[in-house]
Amino acid sequence: MTGRRTPHLPTQGAELRTTAPFTPQLGDLATDTAHSGRVGVVVTLPGNDSATTYHLRPPGGGPTWSAPADGSTLLPVPAQITHATLLPSGDAVYDPRTRQGSVPVVFHLSDGSTSEGVLVLTSAELEQLHAQTGRLLVSHDKATGDSA
Repeated sequence: MTGRRTPHLPTQGAELRTTAPFTPQLGDLATDTAHSGRVGVVVTLPGNDSATTYHLRPPGGGPTWSAPADGSTLLPVPAQITHATLLPSGDAVYDPRTRQGSVPVVFHLSDGSTSEGVLVLTSAELEQLHAQTGRLLVSHDKATGDSA
């Protein structure tokens, strides 16, 4: 160790970013870190209607609150995962050392995008999944008239 701080450490300041700063627009959902991660809809922008700050309101309605005009406490609300599908080109792997299995999947998000990932299952979860897929196959066979 040299004792020197590397420039990527968070203690080096907020000027270092890996992405462009978030600049919310009217109607955007934003998480306000100054209000315990509260999520709100941006209803007023700084400079509009003589406002000097962002104004946010809970998505279902309610009292508004303010956030700094520089947006420093606001973060975008990430798209939510709607479902996952098996990655067609991936193989399931079991690691006896950790007693876990993994299955490559594609996560589908509410904004229409996708992201590849891995579903990790314990031994007990693997047994539960095996029982559930067995019941699914029986239902499938009955619905299609197939027999095993």
